Amino acid sequence: MDTLTRMRAFIDVVEAEGFSAAARKIGRSKALLSKYVRELEDDLGALLLNRTTRQFSLTETGHTYFQRATEIIREVDSLAETVRESSGDVRGRIKLSAPRTFGDAAIGQSLIDFAVAHPDIVLDINLDDRFVDLVEEGFDLAIRISRLENSSLIARRLSPFSVGVSGSPALIARLGTPTRPQDLAHLPCIVDTNGRWKSNWPFLGDDGDQVSVSVTGPIEVNSPMAARAAAVAGLGFAILPDFIAAPDIAAGRLIPLLTDRMLPGGGIFAVYPHRRYLPAKVRVFVDFLVQWFKDHEKG
Repeated sequence: MDTLTRMRAFIDVVEAEGFSAAARKIGRSKALLSKYVRELEDDLGALLLNRTTRQFSLTETGHTYFQRATEIIREVDSLAETVRESSGDVRGRIKLSAPRTFGDAAIGQSLIDFAVAHPDIVLDINLDDRFVDLVEEGFDLAIRISRLENSSLIARRLSPFSVGVSGSPALIARLGTPTRPQDLAHLPCIVDTNGRWKSNWPFLGDDGDQVSVSVTGPIEVNSPMAARAAAVAGLGFAILPDFIAAPDIAAGRLIPLLTDRMLPGGGIFAVYPHRRYLPAKVRVFVDFLVQWFKDHEKG
């Protein structure tokens, strides 16, 4: 049995957080995976996993080995995919992290369309609003919706992104139209606690500098989709991503406000670690997303 096979078995067990879960995921027996990991430990002369009847944990040596082994396996797979790409054969699994907002919104269709167009590539999508550590947690790439900070990651811009304040026609008819950001401090607002600013909304002030307005309202929810629904129902003004508010604005269910006071937008990015060999499947996926967003631009 070769070392790479044992190494892959060890990585599968750690990522699945158990032998049984790993066996179910990859379609091999628990006993076989246990055998591979035990042989790997014997070959190394070191204990990688602490096993009990109910759980297991990585030893300090196991943690170090897992990090380096994951990098090695990725490099081996990437090299193989580079060779396959030259013959037009691109396949495998892509482990992707993306915000829940991305998956729930209309732009999440881009992932479905990719899966339809590339049946030989499995998309392993993890929807999570936190910024995952791509290398530490074994992700091939992530979708980030933000103003991109300086980092060691490679970023490719998929689409522009901005947020805006809006309210329903009924709400505006009842309370009037806010003409300055500070007006919102005295009006009901929908607070998305999952958003970057929560209840302190940023705007351009009268002098062009950034100002923060503290808002309150009848609903605080950790979902921009739920905040959108509350705004459409007339419960308050909301600050929403453009790709979420756009359909309701186009249909007249929401009216954009204070458009000249919003901060310049960021973008939607595909980010991935620096690697000697960028996996062909990742390159194909990112190229697809770039083209998908270009094809679906408004207007």
